[in-house]
Amino acid sequence: MTGSVTRPPDLGWMLRPLTDVPGVRHAVVVSEDGLRLGHASAEHLTGPVALLGVPEAESLAAACAAVTTTGRSTAALLFGGGAGVRRLMPESEHGFVPFTHAGAGAHLAVATGTDADAGLVAQRMQVLAARIGTRPSTGPRSPAGPSS
Repeated sequence: MTGSVTRPPDLGWMLRPLTDVPGVRHAVVVSEDGLRLGHASAEHLTGPVALLGVPEAESLAAACAAVTTTGRSTAALLFGGGAGVRRLMPESEHGFVPFTHAGAGAHLAVATGTDADAGLVAQRMQVLAARIGTRPSTGPRSPAGPSS
């Protein structure tokens, strides 16, 4: 069997309004199954991850998919199979990582420092998630057809 893989367009350019917010370090758009759809880092960062390159963003995309899947599973266990998750926000001593649904098959995650304005970050994420939701995303994977 052979099939073709169509790579969706990189949505990293859409993330600049988030990475321009003071305290925001990185932003990533991911598919539900962990495919990186786009990423961006704030300018002039220092620290252990000063620039989110493609390899780091792809690892982050897989981790984001795991977190959102765990959140959905938890909500289903507590509230029934139809319960969805709109937002998640792990917190560490270094900052926050809010996740939000961003349209069919996509999620948006942002890494912030502890000094970020959580309300402003949430507002920008909501606006951006609505914009991302209007763009084509990854659909469910289908099996490859027979080769011709």
